[in-house]
Amino acid sequence: MNPYHVLGLSPGASEEEVKKAYRKLAMKHHPDRGGNEAEFKKIKEAYEAITSGHAYESAHTDPDFDHFTNLDRKSTRLN
Repeated sequence: MNPYHVLGLSPGASEEEVKKAYRKLAMKHHPDRGGNEAEFKKIKEAYEAITSGHAYESAHTDPDFDHFTNLDRKSTRLN
């Protein structure tokens, strides 16, 4: 899982961009608002991975890190 792509971002996204994307997607997919619980969990995990620094480290040091994961773009696109 590429956490940046889950949030619809590139690996160079700023902290503010990450936070904004997370909030928008979390609100859209939150189970209490009629959203998909599995999608919400994936978004939350992606945000936590990025903010903990693990995603940044993987994106820049792991040769097997997939920058172009095939994800369902409809569910992660920021419109």
